[in-house]
Amino acid sequence: MAELEFPSEGELVVCTVSDVKQNGAYTKLDTYNNLEGFIFIGEIASGWVKNIRGFVRDGQRLVCKVLRTRKDGRSVELSLKSVSEERRRDTIQAWKNEQRANQLLKVLAEKVDWDHEKTEEYAGELIEEFGTLYSAFEESAINSEALSASGFEEDWCVQFIELAIENIIPPFVHIKGTFLLECHTAEGIEVIRKALEVAEAYSDEESEISITCHYDGAPQYRIELKSPDYKSGEAAWESLCEDAITVVEEAGGVASVIRG
Repeated sequence: MAELEFPSEGELVVCTVSDVKQNGAYTKLDTYNNLEGFIFIGEIASGWVKNIRGFVRDGQRLVCKVLRTRKDGRSVELSLKSVSEERRRDTIQAWKNEQRANQLLKVLAEKVDWDHEKTEEYAGELIEEFGTLYSAFEESAINSEALSASGFEEDWCVQFIELAIENIIPPFVHIKGTFLLECHTAEGIEVIRKALEVAEAYSDEESEISITCHYDGAPQYRIELKSPDYKSGEAAWESLCEDAITVVEEAGGVASVIRG
């Protein structure tokens, strides 16, 4: 897929050590077409580095911070010591995710008979819309309408969504719907409040299900549910819909829900 040409100062980059010298280590930036980077020995680790090979080795994959562009204008100076373990893990995971997304897009390209140019074109459009290619797949795995909501409505979208659902495990399932709740009795306001409270009661800290209600202007009330998996999320959603609607209808009101 298309890659950026040059990193910016302060950016964290994934790189692979290509050559270790006494005064530092040369690297190739994996995310920038193997652009060359150099880590001076003073940027390898905090404190005195007696033997640089005790910290880096040929072929090792690292996460470094970009300090500046070198004088040759074709390489960058990097810092290894400026990257915390947490940021290293997060950056590596994001890089792995994007590599996986690139492979999935290649699979899609073969299925729908895209050439290299068309694949690059759609990759760029998806990244522009979703931030990263992986985010496009992840959003599609969570919400089958994510592509269409972003203006992608071509035939390939169906297969893109199928690949996303089959290969991407989302961090959570997001379900939302607009509830139309009307009750014109003297206790109508309390009835609707009770219906929303019944829905919110399905929040469960132990199972990591969270439900929030939002007022969009009577008679519309938006309910959003987050769950760590589809099975428990769908079960909670069906139950809260049934219970909330029942509360309103039993009080003489009218209730319905539009999902999405």
